[in-house]
Amino acid sequence: MGETTEREFCITEVDGRILTVTINRPERMNALHWMANEELATVFDEFAADEELWVAIITGAGDRAFSAGNDLKYQAQEAGGEMKAGPATGFGGLTSRYDNAKPVIAAVNGVAMGGGFEIALACDLIVASTNALFALPEPRVGLAALAGGVHRLPRQIGMKRAMGMMLTGRRVPATEGEQLGFVNEVVEPSELMAAARRWASLIAECAPLSVRATKQAAMDGLEHGLISDAMDAKYSAIRDMVKSADFVEGPLAFSEKRAPQWKGR
Repeated sequence: MGETTEREFCITEVDGRILTVTINRPERMNALHWMANEELATVFDEFAADEELWVAIITGAGDRAFSAGNDLKYQAQEAGGEMKAGPATGFGGLTSRYDNAKPVIAAVNGVAMGGGFEIALACDLIVASTNALFALPEPRVGLAALAGGVHRLPRQIGMKRAMGMMLTGRRVPATEGEQLGFVNEVVEPSELMAAARRWASLIAECAPLSVRATKQAAMDGLEHGLISDAMDAKYSAIRDMVKSADFVEGPLAFSEKRAPQWKGR
């Protein structure tokens, strides 16, 4: 195992090129108040800036919840109803983080409701345990999923399927989430982290700048209605890839029938 740091509201572990972030509020089903959101934002700021880290995994402590979303108990009872603004990068430091080209994987154990589901939707892959439950239940309590849920879910599974979830607030189990298309893999709870690390390791085997170029072009390309416009657009991560030593190393290693030695620059 790698280097582990226990922070106030989360635990971080660095293992080679992979960062694992565990939301550590199991007594609140890993629900987040503004302080926890700020801490997670700092963690992912550091991840984005660290050249040695190529992939991140986010999960929740315990087996009951990935994250139950906003900590309504804190807001109502401890903050006197005050709704303090969170970080500019959004809920969990991820839902409004639009400039991170590094891949992030959600390892969802148990409940992922409201903001918790929105964190997972903001990730690039979702690996879920068989006991995972997903929902955007905000309309049931007079709210709306405005941390990206109402926009990301339709883009990921289609409008009619998304409306079937969003307008009812119903709970969707992991197996249905895989059928709908927002879950990449479903595994037993005991296998969840191993599966997430397997995906992360597969990504880390690839050239990191190529991975980032792929993610940035795919995500930013959604701004364009026509594929021709998306292909003609300029992406900084593609420029970085083409100028990198890895751009030479990949074809060279292939021609020499050896494993490439990626530098990430």
